[in-house]
Amino acid sequence: MAADHETAGPARLVESLGRGTVRAVESFGYAASIFGETVKWILLGRRRGQAVRSGPIVSEMMDVGIEAIPIVTLLTFTIGVMLSIQGLDLLRPFGAEQQVGIGVALGVTREFAPLITGILVAGRSGSALAARIGFMTISEEVAALRVMGINPVRFLVAPALLAMLIMLPSLTVWADLVALIGGGLYISADLGMTMSAYVDQVLTTLEVDDVMHGIAKSAIFAVVITVIGVVEGSTVEGGAEGVGRATTSSVVKAISAIVLTDMFFVFAATR
Repeated sequence: MAADHETAGPARLVESLGRGTVRAVESFGYAASIFGETVKWILLGRRRGQAVRSGPIVSEMMDVGIEAIPIVTLLTFTIGVMLSIQGLDLLRPFGAEQQVGIGVALGVTREFAPLITGILVAGRSGSALAARIGFMTISEEVAALRVMGINPVRFLVAPALLAMLIMLPSLTVWADLVALIGGGLYISADLGMTMSAYVDQVLTTLEVDDVMHGIAKSAIFAVVITVIGVVEGSTVEGGAEGVGRATTSSVVKAISAIVLTDMFFVFAATR
């Protein structure tokens, strides 16, 4: 009996790991199929007589992008000031504080602006997408769309993905500008440097590749946020409580995926 008890623990652990691995593979496969079908409808929908309509896309763009501008502006301005404070504190012992603008410019455009914007949109719009599709799933509205001959992916997912692909990079560019202004204002006040001198330093430092690095990451984040929100929402079980769990799970998974994707992207782009 003791031996059976000793082997039961490892067996349950292996079984749990196996079940978790299977669920992860199934979720990844489902996400890939959703993404593939969405791209198909975006590219071929008009040819099939069921084009993705512009009205839902504009509505999603308003929710994802325009309404997120205030919070993105506030937080990215704060990030710019924070980077300037930290940079000055680190460089001052070496007498190199005049070069802090270089670090702020590269840090904002290549890393912090796309990352912070992606996390904000994941928490705000990704969760809303998961909740909306979750409620439609448990109320059988998604099934009703199929009965009416309307493909749910074309009707629900394609507009959200297109809006996210347009607005998240746009928000990232806006975040770049706001964070650089925030950093410049603090640097000017601390060092007595004029804003024109700071702007010259930033423009001399930055290249098109630096800005495109952040924009490319934000486009990948847009796909990740949308697909995770759709997958979590469409697999809801258990009524309103299940929708709450799916919403929370979508935020956690999307932010985790953004950070991991960011790491792999940086590793690949710098090799």
